[in-house]
Amino acid sequence: MGIEHLGIVSKDTLRLKNWYQEIFGGDVVYDNGKGTYFLAFEDKSMIEFVMATDDKPEDVEKSAGIRHIAMAVSSEEFDRIVPILKADDRIEEVHDVSENAKGLKTYWFRDIDGNFAHLIYRPQPLV
Repeated sequence: MGIEHLGIVSKDTLRLKNWYQEIFGGDVVYDNGKGTYFLAFEDKSMIEFVMATDDKPEDVEKSAGIRHIAMAVSSEEFDRIVPILKADDRIEEVHDVSENAKGLKTYWFRDIDGNFAHLIYRPQPLV
């Protein structure tokens, strides 16, 4: 089937959801009114934003952070979004733009919550 969504736990889900929506687009398809949002993209993939809890540190499902998220875009969108990310002083650049001999482009950064992420353009999808 496939991956339906990636969950990101945050202490300010509205702020983080708004940032991802501003940079990458997408539509809010779920809002429980308590800080949980699902942001859906054209390919039907989604990011879920869930409120972090400090009262249960052993609760793995509510521990903040992810390892990394890769946001797939077209070559044109890659070239449009990178300058926006570079100008955003709320994020940290980890690795500048790189492009391999086959045309694969990446740009690594930490989002406004410090989550490790990258923008990726693949001329030939893996699947």
